[in-house]
Amino acid sequence: MADGLAAAKAQQLDIDAARRILADAAVGADDGELFIEDSRSESFLWDDGRMKSASYDASQGFGLRIVSGERAGYGHASLLDEDSVARAADAARLAKRGHEGTLDASPPRTNRALYKDIDPLDAPGFTAKTDLLAEIDAYLRARDPHVVQATVSIAGSRRAVKIVRPDGETFEDARPLVRINVACTVERDGRRESGSAGAGGREGYEVFIAPERWKALAEEALRIALVNLDAEPAPVGEMDVVLGPGWPGVLLHEAVGHGLEGDFNRKGTSAFAGKIGERVAAPGVTVIDDGTFENRRGSLTIDDEGTPTGRTVLIEDGILRGYLQDRMNARLMGVAPTGNGRRESYAHTPMPRMTNTFMTAGEREPEEIVRALKRGVYAVNFGGGQVDITSGKFVFQCTEAYLVENGAIVHPVKGATLIGDGPTALTRVTMIGNDLKLDDGVGTCGKGGQSVPVGVGQPTLYITGLTVGGM
Repeated sequence: MADGLAAAKAQQLDIDAARRILADAAVGADDGELFIEDSRSESFLWDDGRMKSASYDASQGFGLRIVSGERAGYGHASLLDEDSVARAADAARLAKRGHEGTLDASPPRTNRALYKDIDPLDAPGFTAKTDLLAEIDAYLRARDPHVVQATVSIAGSRRAVKIVRPDGETFEDARPLVRINVACTVERDGRRESGSAGAGGREGYEVFIAPERWKALAEEALRIALVNLDAEPAPVGEMDVVLGPGWPGVLLHEAVGHGLEGDFNRKGTSAFAGKIGERVAAPGVTVIDDGTFENRRGSLTIDDEGTPTGRTVLIEDGILRGYLQDRMNARLMGVAPTGNGRRESYAHTPMPRMTNTFMTAGEREPEEIVRALKRGVYAVNFGGGQVDITSGKFVFQCTEAYLVENGAIVHPVKGATLIGDGPTALTRVTMIGNDLKLDDGVGTCGKGGQSVPVGVGQPTLYITGLTVGGM
């Protein structure tokens, strides 16, 4: 397998020279690093009975950052040579104007390896991947005569990073990532509905394209589509809601998780700012961000500043315990970094971001929680949503949901949206299931124009007084 930084070597980037340039630029600063990246990615899309697109992308470059107080200077380029690093340093050092600081110590090292250094692009070959997509399409159409459309995609990447610190310390990581998605559309009596399912993680393709795995995804996509064929318009108004386990944790991620990131709290723009040690959720609610799960989509051996990821308790039994921190915001707030400094690529500066964020399990049986619902919605799966990060106000669309009356599921509903705000919803959790589940590895989080892979999860939850909207 080729070295992940082969392109850097091919252009004769002298790491020692680059380290000297960085060290000189960082004199009098509080922090800084040189972030070097070599990335390879591919994707395949099958749609409408044919291969719609196949792409391969290779990118490389570096970003050089100098941090002084709350200011950060940043320069980046796709050319890996000494002149480019010098020019970037000249731009980044402007952040030091009028500032005299002392460089923070480098992050501690870790001997963990949360995923193997593999390249998903190595195998299987191009033809095997395209044949697989056609096979999944044929499988779906053969499973049910109502299937009129199938869309299947697979994508893989390997991202190799090198983080050079001003004191000469160097950290390296090579990150594989794959994903498979299956969607289908069914039609009956002129009505069309869709369903989808996906899976992914920091492993090779073989884990996800094994027949038993992709067939399970195809069956799940078909099941959801057929359920939605029988769905009736969703009720509207304020009512109690039961959220299913796993992917519905995306609501927790968006409506609560972003509000627990250090930058928003340092600036006082989060609903959770200044509330460490205070009750912010119902008893029993514990929220954790953990980047150390093996092979999970949101997991990292080190973050994009070189800090080892960890298990950060954000809310414990309803009490706010801490925030997610990168190096800069941790220093300014007088706390330790939590290994949550993440960036989309070398062209972006790091910021506090989630890894795998979830609510821990309670003691209630899921069936007991649903039976407690007198009249409301049981939301099993979500699609898109909109969130105001600073207030936590959210609107989420349900892709699979059911009307429940007197503890019994009546029928599936279509067009249900959940409306509320995260901080309030946390205080209205009255029952927590014992069925904690993490999502299947499909999450992508956006913030500040950057996207990074993440994981979410939760057990079954009973929440009182959410607003349910319809079509």
